[in-house]
Amino acid sequence: MFFKDFILMGLSCLVLVICVLVGVAFLTLLERKVL
Repeated sequence: MFFKDFILMGLSCLVLVICVLVGVAFLTLLERKVL
């Protein structure tokens, strides 16, 4: 049970990091297009 929760927490963190990276990349591209 503990191992399952640990894996779930790890996946959640991974998804969060990916979302942040995608958001930063998108904002950078948007700024380049505008500027």
